[in-house]
Amino acid sequence: MHLRTHRKIDESLCGRLGRLEEGRAEVWLSTHRRMVADEKGLVHGGFLFGAADYAAMAAVNDPHVVLGAAQTRFLAPVKVGQTVRFIAELRTVKGKKRTVTVTGDVEGQSVFEGEFVCFVLERHVLES
Repeated sequence: MHLRTHRKIDESLCGRLGRLEEGRAEVWLSTHRRMVADEKGLVHGGFLFGAADYAAMAAVNDPHVVLGAAQTRFLAPVKVGQTVRFIAELRTVKGKKRTVTVTGDVEGQSVFEGEFVCFVLERHVLES
């Protein structure tokens, strides 16, 4: 299976697609100093959210998928240099609406969980 959406994503900021299956995606985010929020090396949560969002979009894998809403929880801090694995699984399909769950872990320790509500549009969101 090949990726049909978000094909120009910056992997250094949003993670690298590792595995892609029907309704399931795995994204690996290698954290680096540009992601650091403070002098202790805490990674800013926005980068984790971005990688989780990318995983959700890949799980839906439609060129016209967009994010409508997300409910997320950050379960543990991530330090610079750690690699986070995100697993996204498509849970429901109702018309244009898709619900995707995403979990993130660092070496087996849960650091993120969320539910992403996505929509598959008839055309690209920027086309009128």
